[in-house]
Amino acid sequence: MNSLIKAAIERPVAVLALVLLAVLFGVVALRTIPIQMSPDIEKPIYQVRVNWAGAAPEDVDREIVSRLETELSNLTAVEEISSSSSTGSARVTLTYAIATDMDKALTVLLSKLAGITGLPDDARAPQVRTSNSEDSPIARLALVPAEGEEVDLETLGNFVRTQVVDPLTRTPGVSEITFNGGGQKQMRVIIDPEKLAFYRMSVSTVLDALRSATSLQSVGRVGQGKRVYTVRTEAIAYTPETAMNTVVRTDIAPNGQAVPVLLSDIADVELKVERRSSFRRLNGQDAIIINALREPGSNVVETMKLLSTQIDTLNAETLAQRGLNLKIVYDETSYISSAIDLVQQNIWIGGSLALIILLLFLRSILPTIVIFVAIPVSVVGTFVAIAGLGLSINVISLAGLAFAVGMVVDASIVSMENIFRLRQRGMEAPQAAFHGARQVWAPILGSALTTVLVFVPVILLALPVGQLFRDIGIAISVSVLISVLVSVTVIPALSARLLGGPVDRFSNPIKLPVIDFLASFFSRLIVGYARLAVARRSVGVVMVAVLLAGSIGFSARFMPQLDYLPDGNANFLLGRIFVPPGYSIEETKRIASKMEESVSPLWADDKPDDGKPGVDRFFFVAFDGGGFAGATASDPNRVTDLRPYLMRPVFAEPGSRAFVFQASLFGRSVGGSRSIGIDLTGPSLDNLASVARQTTELLDVVFPPDDGNQLRILPSLDSGAPQIRISPRADDLARIGMTAREFATAVDVFNDGVSIADVPIN
Repeated sequence: MNSLIKAAIERPVAVLALVLLAVLFGVVALRTIPIQMSPDIEKPIYQVRVNWAGAAPEDVDREIVSRLETELSNLTAVEEISSSSSTGSARVTLTYAIATDMDKALTVLLSKLAGITGLPDDARAPQVRTSNSEDSPIARLALVPAEGEEVDLETLGNFVRTQVVDPLTRTPGVSEITFNGGGQKQMRVIIDPEKLAFYRMSVSTVLDALRSATSLQSVGRVGQGKRVYTVRTEAIAYTPETAMNTVVRTDIAPNGQAVPVLLSDIADVELKVERRSSFRRLNGQDAIIINALREPGSNVVETMKLLSTQIDTLNAETLAQRGLNLKIVYDETSYISSAIDLVQQNIWIGGSLALIILLLFLRSILPTIVIFVAIPVSVVGTFVAIAGLGLSINVISLAGLAFAVGMVVDASIVSMENIFRLRQRGMEAPQAAFHGARQVWAPILGSALTTVLVFVPVILLALPVGQLFRDIGIAISVSVLISVLVSVTVIPALSARLLGGPVDRFSNPIKLPVIDFLASFFSRLIVGYARLAVARRSVGVVMVAVLLAGSIGFSARFMPQLDYLPDGNANFLLGRIFVPPGYSIEETKRIASKMEESVSPLWADDKPDDGKPGVDRFFFVAFDGGGFAGATASDPNRVTDLRPYLMRPVFAEPGSRAFVFQASLFGRSVGGSRSIGIDLTGPSLDNLASVARQTTELLDVVFPPDDGNQLRILPSLDSGAPQIRISPRADDLARIGMTAREFATAVDVFNDGVSIADVPIN
């Protein structure tokens, strides 16, 4: 280390070049590092989703979930399998062991799913989704009619997909755009049951004919002379006209002539928009909700700028002609920008305070400037390590940099103070710089290593908490180690040049009467105690005991509440609406509309005179069996004051409940929301219901609802949605030549229809 110090003093130009290179590389790295809200958390979780339109939860559990659980239970490294069955969909969540190779696990899972057979014919193929922090959208958009325009949004499905979603998806940094609303066109086949009976035909026969009516297929090649032709068969039933000519069955007349039975003989065909499955409204207007998800590793701030530019272009050109307006309901970058601004503010304030303290102690501007150089060199140099390790700039790493601002000057202060002390005693600047840094480099390095070693277990921890706090550990550790290098190279090199001059140049520092008196008193007090503690060891032991007891008592008295992560101050309130089982989508919409009526006076006036919180945006989505709503406040500090306005209208409806909470800045995959999950398992749901009710009563006592606590039970303890059960008689089915499955298919078709195939509609 002595050779390094000496080389730095003798070659100041080389030191300056290295400093400039470190700053330059740090600035370049800063331009390439992804900026996002929170670190990427690789949770060892995969989720298998299967959609089965119209199926009851019991059927989903029996036909899909049970089969998936049986087939996937023998996968290696899977520690837990949980499932959720709801109307029309199934979710099976697989939790793997920590440190599992998730890429290999995904390959094995997809291979396993490909071999699963026996799922319902009209159920969609299983899809696999990961559960990482990228799942949370960086932006939520709403497509609404422009002011004064009347537009039926439910007829805009194709327009939204081709003219809005596709251009937004092409934005650099955006991986996926999803949207809810804007129904797609459907070609509906309405079967006449009397004509069906006249032709003595079953519904299954019609369905099979429709499924095989369209075919586009290569069927080989034919050689003809010098050429070889590819042969394709094309049977197209994309339009109502071609569909009506579909041959359902071919009868043979007594004279032997084939008589085809066409679809037009037994049914009508019409083009209509698909049946509405949800209602969405934004500030009293019907809306189509659009979510934007980022690509992993992309810069969220830059991506959002490009996305906003694309939105402005769409509003000015494509959407204005249709009387539409695309609005940004939620923008994650607003919190990222505020966090970056806060860290920058802390760096300036912390640096300024450090500068003031140094001036008070050293009473000279030159040594203060020398020490101040350590801050930008150490902090900016840290960006090189962040980029090299593939990390991102987020609120966690920014917090580490904010903490590091005060730490990086410690090593430089110790080195500079010792150099300045020798210089004040008359030693020449080069000798003072060398001996001053040489005498203190060992304790400086030891202090830095103790700080770094504290974060080693956190950095090496494979759990999500280790991944979460890895950024702060690396930011602090790298900046502190750089500051050690600065203290033994940059500080001596600058001191040897800037502190030169006459021997007595710094012998008479500036006098500050009040501060000098207090400092002298404090110095005499410390020196006196030190002499007393050396002379009488019992005094030192007593002082150590008093300080230890006092620190323990102080910590116990002012210990803050324990939490995994703070929720933050996100200006977004989210509420889930639970309605009694069996409620229709129209009834759910009516209940959600009560919530809208309660909030509407608050967005009409951004600053109500009666002291009520103003609402910037309010939206709700209602669907069969429930819904959810969200609100942002005009004053971000009063967002929690909106909770009663969202809860009271729902609780006023018999059997309805609302679960309202402030969204966490860190997202559902990282943490936050301050919730406690209790899982009850048992052989049957009926047996668990009574236990769950008793548990609920106990929880209400421990966490009283009057204190703002909320309880959410999944699934509901209600008896379930009302059902109409049809039990066909086997002898009657045999008499008419129909099986039980054909009977169920016929009831399904005449009740609400079944999906045949996805075809382009001309």
